[in-house]
Amino acid sequence: MDGMPCRPVPRFPAGFAPWTALAAVLAALLALEALLGASHASQEPSGPGYTDTPLLPGSRWRVHDAARPRPEVVRPGADCGAPPSDAVVLFDGSDLGAWSHRDGREAEWAVADGAFVVEPGSGDLRTREEFGAIQLHLEWRAPTPPEGESQHRGNSGLFLMGRYEVQILDSWDNPTYADGQAAALYGQAPPLVNASRPPGEWQSYDLVFTPPRFDDDGGLAEPARITLFHDGVAVQVHQPFLGSTVHRAVARYEAHPPTGPIVLQDHGQRVAFRNVWVRRLQPAP
Repeated sequence: MDGMPCRPVPRFPAGFAPWTALAAVLAALLALEALLGASHASQEPSGPGYTDTPLLPGSRWRVHDAARPRPEVVRPGADCGAPPSDAVVLFDGSDLGAWSHRDGREAEWAVADGAFVVEPGSGDLRTREEFGAIQLHLEWRAPTPPEGESQHRGNSGLFLMGRYEVQILDSWDNPTYADGQAAALYGQAPPLVNASRPPGEWQSYDLVFTPPRFDDDGGLAEPARITLFHDGVAVQVHQPFLGSTVHRAVARYEAHPPTGPIVLQDHGQRVAFRNVWVRRLQPAP
């Protein structure tokens, strides 16, 4: 009609039936919906729970959701400090097969009486496996009788991802700078308290560590954090690392892979270790 915009008339190939095609598309969508529903139903475990409660913020799960996967069963160790069923045992008292030196040499630290001891001058040890977010248990003992003072007495270090150090030091009646004593994040954060035992007695570290996250251009999105118990006493609680450990400087971050080795430091003193195990941590479903 004169003055009216021209509207194209739909044209289809010869023999094309648009309503038949539309019906086929609708049938396919209904089949997909049924498939997704069956997949969801297959994830629903039998047992208690609800399907009509509100969604948790930022989650696809409801409060008390009957379909939410139950946590995996992990059996605790038979004794306090013993590795649970899903732990990676890094030292069980027999050999250092899980460790090597940083340059790839076989571990040269001595193994005796269910423990292994720093061999001064041989170099640090690192795990052959690499880890990200972890729970770790480690027992250590400073030499006795004690020799030296401050940083030259029973000194070693536990490096997470080979970068982030938790200080190991004989801090029993041994004054040193606060961020360098036992259970400090070396050069960054002193422990909340000094929970050290005397030299010659076994001490324990139990920790949870989460690695840093970096954005696509290498900038820091979230710092590494640690919660640490020294001899059963909380000494670091969700404490951020300022960056990779350095000496007499301010730590900073550089982007790195999401996993790294656990490293024990050769600082020249015969610190002993035993009962070392780690659990890889994954987000809850």
